[in-house]
Amino acid sequence: MAERRFSKVAVLKGGISSEREISLKSGAAIAEGLRAGGYEVTEVDVQSESLQIPEAIEAVFVALHGKFGEDGGVQARLAELGLPFTGSNAESSRVSFDKILTRAVLEKNGIPVAQGEVLKTSKDWKLPVPVVVKPPREGSSVGCHLVFEASDFEAAFADAQQYSEDVLVEDYIPGRELTVGVVNGQVLPVVEIQPKTEWYDFEAKYQSGDTAYICPAKLEPEVAAELQALALKTFQALEADTFGRVDFRLSPENKPYVLELNAIPGFTATSLLPKAAQAVGIGFSELCCSIMEQAHL
Repeated sequence: MAERRFSKVAVLKGGISSEREISLKSGAAIAEGLRAGGYEVTEVDVQSESLQIPEAIEAVFVALHGKFGEDGGVQARLAELGLPFTGSNAESSRVSFDKILTRAVLEKNGIPVAQGEVLKTSKDWKLPVPVVVKPPREGSSVGCHLVFEASDFEAAFADAQQYSEDVLVEDYIPGRELTVGVVNGQVLPVVEIQPKTEWYDFEAKYQSGDTAYICPAKLEPEVAAELQALALKTFQALEADTFGRVDFRLSPENKPYVLELNAIPGFTATSLLPKAAQAVGIGFSELCCSIMEQAHL
């Protein structure tokens, strides 16, 4: 067994966001992976922002998705408690969770994003259809809509605004859905996501079971290399730490557009980042342990 910095660790799972059920699955899988690697693991089902960590815990693996998971809230609390934790710090998490703040950082760093506008009222809408309408601080495509007809915009905007006062509207980029993971400085192979429907929504991600995942994606080598380089540049621009996953659209002309950085992506054995790690010979338990060992304040 490899020498470990920590022996008694906690995995935070569940949480208070719309992604609670996915987080419960991620956390359970991570806990199993860490136990297989020799850690003594306590699973903590987080049900409020009043965070209770058992005594004697030396470090924490944060497997919470969405609000009070990826938005910096739980990271700030763990830092107050003086407990080392996995992944990005509170400020990086806050920025990468907010799609509006992310866009500003990416544009400043010359990283391509779709044309977009931030609206508080649907009357200010200017971009021509098709557009993607999304709340800026939700994950798993919650509240997101693909609008092809102008007559459908109002309903899409109203639904997105249930989750956030401000709504992000972006050009819809036709083409392919791709994602690239980064772990401990290593850029993983590109994964292509092929939903059976037009839109990779919550149902396609977690419920329908008929979305195909190709890893490594079938791309020209120079296109794959460009996506990997952009993923690393995005990761660094957002000052992310240890691991994350960068999502892309690739136009029919092979022009990539960065959608977002997932600071705590889905983490079951069949999730996208572990799938990409497996493609380069990094097993699930090894992946979990390598991230756990990088926990810090």
